[in-house]
Amino acid sequence: MPNQCCMGAVMKCSMGAAPSSLMPTPKPIMTSNKIAANIMDHAPMVNILPFGVCKSLANPMVAGATAAASGVLTPMPCIPNTPAPWIPGAPTVLVANFPALDDTCKLMCLWAGVIEFSNAGQATHQIP
Repeated sequence: MPNQCCMGAVMKCSMGAAPSSLMPTPKPIMTSNKIAANIMDHAPMVNILPFGVCKSLANPMVAGATAAASGVLTPMPCIPNTPAPWIPGAPTVLVANFPALDDTCKLMCLWAGVIEFSNAGQATHQIP
């Protein structure tokens, strides 16, 4: 069974160079004494912090820097662009009226990155 995600869960982006930590919006629901996350914890620079540098040409900053470098891929600082919630969520468990976030969920970045978990932040609470 997947683990429930919480404050400090480690994420990776397919277009990013470094891991990042999940920062769920404060809510009264806890898991392993940490703030539990739900699918609505997707706000860029609030819940989803940068992943180092971005290498996606869909990112206008990377495309511009690459064009200026005569077509040589030039990664630029990551600024996540995640307008939609995590998918699919865990509909069997609600956290603050939304499906809980587990370590199998994925988040799409508009710059063509797929964000997923490499660590849920805790390993004692699983979601059926």
